Amino acid sequence: MKTTTALAALALLALPALAHHGVAGVGNAGLEGPGAPIEAAASAVLPEGRTFTYFKIDQARFQTYDWAAPNAKNSTFTMLGVGHGFTPWLSAYLFAPHHAKMDEKGGLDSRGWADLSLMAQIGFKYDGGFRLIPAQESLDDLEDWHFSLYGGSTLPTGNANHRLADGSIDPGKSLGFGKPSWSLGFTASKQISSRLTLNLEASTQRFLEYRYASGERMRFGAENRLNAALAWRAYSAAEQALRIDPVLELQMLALGRDRENGVAARATGGRIAYAVPGVRVYWRNTSFALGLKKPVWTRLNEADQQQGAEGKEKYRLIFSASVLF
Repeated sequence: MKTTTALAALALLALPALAHHGVAGVGNAGLEGPGAPIEAAASAVLPEGRTFTYFKIDQARFQTYDWAAPNAKNSTFTMLGVGHGFTPWLSAYLFAPHHAKMDEKGGLDSRGWADLSLMAQIGFKYDGGFRLIPAQESLDDLEDWHFSLYGGSTLPTGNANHRLADGSIDPGKSLGFGKPSWSLGFTASKQISSRLTLNLEASTQRFLEYRYASGERMRFGAENRLNAALAWRAYSAAEQALRIDPVLELQMLALGRDRENGVAARATGGRIAYAVPGVRVYWRNTSFALGLKKPVWTRLNEADQQQGAEGKEKYRLIFSASVLF
């Protein structure tokens, strides 16, 4: 039975937002065929000629300590996005992130729109050889190994010199990097059975040094990720165009040390493993995802000084919704 991607697909973008900046990943999946992660990128590109809109909110609540008072209490990362399928194998995306980083009473809050991000994704598959994604695939074809390469750059549209209530500039609470950053990633997806899908992702993001109006120079540490997810099609009702997938996602994040004025900064960087159990719901041309992200293993540099950093969350609550037109 033949099915076109354009008829079946629902936008399922994966947009991880981290403690001091956000990173955009890409991908989509359909009512039939492979499942998709909660947060990591998926391999399927957007259908040719189709456009989607996207919304995501990531609410992080941090562990607090007496020595760090006033502590970073919580952060809310919101992402708006739009994407378009230019060919069956090429999609492009624009993301607009908003950050709100809140301290305990007596601290310094920061909120505002951050750097825009442009991304592109190329999809291909293995079926007797590697080939670009065709305009049409049968349900059997969707069981082949699917892959994608994606990359992009942030644009320095956010205010890197955003001043806090006391007039200071804190690079960790700025609304932009001051210069473009670039990202590159690879995904692989395979239906292990008619109901179970394995998704894999590897990606990196790199930053340039920027001199703030205060005179301080900062280069954020490189971010490298390895993600794996299993999605189980637990319920599907074709008449209602409804599908429900429980998902278990595991993420490994390796952060390089930040460099302040050319010197490696203490209490920055390290490695974190996260578990993200959640659920994806597909309904008609709309998709919803809800997940709870918790660190399950950490090896942070000078961990006892890293309050408010990645790996120091109590939890992150992630919700996303997308509509394909």
